[in-house]
Amino acid sequence: MVASIIILSIREIIMIKINSFSSFFVANWKLNGDFKFIDQFLDNLQVPSDNSKCIVICPTSTYLDYIRHKKNNFYVGAQNVSEHEKGAYTGEISCNALSDLNIDFCILGHSERRQLFNETSTDVSLKSSKVIEFKIVPIVCIGETLEEKENGKTNNILSQQLEDSIPVSSNSDNTIIAYEPVWAIGTGLTPTLEEINKTHQFIKNHNTKFENFKVLYGGSVNANNANEIVSLSNVDGALIGGASLNYDDFTKIIKD
Repeated sequence: MVASIIILSIREIIMIKINSFSSFFVANWKLNGDFKFIDQFLDNLQVPSDNSKCIVICPTSTYLDYIRHKKNNFYVGAQNVSEHEKGAYTGEISCNALSDLNIDFCILGHSERRQLFNETSTDVSLKSSKVIEFKIVPIVCIGETLEEKENGKTNNILSQQLEDSIPVSSNSDNTIIAYEPVWAIGTGLTPTLEEINKTHQFIKNHNTKFENFKVLYGGSVNANNANEIVSLSNVDGALIGGASLNYDDFTKIIKD
């Protein structure tokens, strides 16, 4: 009983030390997977012994508890959370619920949430602030549409999203940024390596506050391009969608 209390109190005050990792590989399974899929995936996944790499798997909320009991050298993350702690908010999931499950990361502001569920950058900031309070690391997504890119507005869009989506309480020890150009998600299209590196540099130089933030790239990352992308000087890892649903591909990505 005493040991349980000690463990609980440690959980309440400790956040993952994200700056102890050299790179991050975050699997966003989106609305995919079931028990059979999870068992097969984890039975075949080969997690590298390199402790400098942080591997995070983000299943749908239904399977968070199941997968956290099967984790082996990887962390578990949620795909979203409510900005409300409790109350009459049917269908929502609270930060407290994630904390009870020992969830360490939470993807916030993904373009699908912004576009399909009308989430604003203000919503993302509120949610990010809440998860930080519960010692959960927000992975805050930003990115421009194809139209915005073609009109030369990429930096303006990213600047606005950074200002409005990242809460005051965020710093390089408790928040990760993920740059996901909307036009590259699930399309097979990616910016050039030079564009990716330059955009990540822009994000880190946008404000001295972001200088030491970990910035991940997302958008059609696969087993063939991941190594080159993550090797870029301003890229600290990858947020992986479709390729993370194939254990062979994901293993190759995290081992390279």
